Amino acid sequence: MRTGRVRPKGGGPRRSDESEEASGHMETTSQAVAQAPAAEDGTPLPSARRTIDGYLRAPFPWYGLDEAFTGPRWLTQVGTAADGAVEHGSIGHGDEPSVRGGETAAEERDRFAVVVTVAANPSRRSADGTGLLEATSVSSAAWLAGVGLLTCTWPGQMDHTLRDDWLEQQTDTAWVLADDLEGAEWSTLSLPVDGVPRAFHYRESEFGWVLAGSTGEGVHLGAYGRGMSAYGLGFAVIKDIAEYG
Repeated sequence: MRTGRVRPKGGGPRRSDESEEASGHMETTSQAVAQAPAAEDGTPLPSARRTIDGYLRAPFPWYGLDEAFTGPRWLTQVGTAADGAVEHGSIGHGDEPSVRGGETAAEERDRFAVVVTVAANPSRRSADGTGLLEATSVSSAAWLAGVGLLTCTWPGQMDHTLRDDWLEQQTDTAWVLADDLEGAEWSTLSLPVDGVPRAFHYRESEFGWVLAGSTGEGVHLGAYGRGMSAYGLGFAVIKDIAEYG
């Protein structure tokens, strides 16, 4: 077990290999934000079979692409703290990405953008009073978006048995990048949020793009995608998340 791993500034979901002692905070339960529930063969299940319950329990507003996007929208999953409080989740837009390796045609067909909403919380006591829940920041949104992109990425030439090692290596890289939003890997992109221009941290890779920023509504935003340009996107609060159920 590794120890001493530093989380992105302001907190973020716990790595599976990180101990409570190393982090100084109680463990939280954080589902894979971007990875859709899948059948045994790895095929994502239809959105209609996913639950909206977690989204409805969230005490913060959910964000998605604004009305300029007219394509399909779909739920992914929410992440919760150890006390069951919903802390983050995401909404997909466009094609539901394939996670199967070696299917070049499917990868070329994928055109999607996933918007991650993260509650902007300070470091605070858990509801049961047994420990501390970590603060969240724009780095938290960047980390979740970076990991989200990885969950739907699989180099076609890679053997299935090597994917875990590859995923761990790339996750470490996403971790480091999220902790250094002022670094050379990131540029600044201005995009509208509820009609108001806001600055986002943005980076591209061979797998797609990732961006992260904040809103004026008490949440941080992350986003990732492939096949859809990030430069023309806009974000808006979802007026009725129940419509996605």
